Amino acid sequence: METSMATAYYPAIIERGNDGFGVTFPDLPGCTSFGTSLQDAARNAEEALDGHLNVAAEYGDSIPEPSNLDEIGHHPDVDEVARLLVRVERPGRAVRLNITLDEGLLARIDRVAKNRSGFLAEAARRALQSAGA
Repeated sequence: METSMATAYYPAIIERGNDGFGVTFPDLPGCTSFGTSLQDAARNAEEALDGHLNVAAEYGDSIPEPSNLDEIGHHPDVDEVARLLVRVERPGRAVRLNITLDEGLLARIDRVAKNRSGFLAEAARRALQSAGA
């Protein structure tokens, strides 16, 4: 696993399904996404990839390097409609820090979260994504 955040581009394969489009990542078994349209599937792929890598990092699993898109073979039983590279900020190692929060805000966090650090990290990810950063 990387020791700091780094941008990576993982190959994804979009295939046609009965009620939409599924997305798989050849480098990351179990990382999948779906969309009712091709565009939705491509957009949802980024969120699925980000979540998958963050959970892997949280549990200390190794995160593979992305494969070269041109080197991924075609499966004859898959109704493939597109291939794309999905951008993600690879998680780095955890860094301990000391922060100050209002006690009322901390109490509200504790009522809904089992893990303060995880909760705050996810809130920061969402805020950064909304800000386009």
